[in-house]
Amino acid sequence: MGLGGCILLIAAGAILTFGTDWQMRSVNLDVVGVIMMIVGVIGVLAFTSIAKRRRVVVPSSTSVIEDERDHRL
Repeated sequence: MGLGGCILLIAAGAILTFGTDWQMRSVNLDVVGVIMMIVGVIGVLAFTSIAKRRRVVVPSSTSVIEDERDHRL
């Protein structure tokens, strides 16, 4: 799941928790919304930690050798 999917989960969970007043017999939509928001936040945290690891720049161990040839015509 990418960052967009995680943000979508947070938004959908917030809508279910705070924006609706539907009543279902077997499902509490407030709890479902809170669970969706928690999963979305965990996904965002996991995504950012993975993205930080990908951005680490390792300096190259090879040295640059300059060529000192005479290029006169």
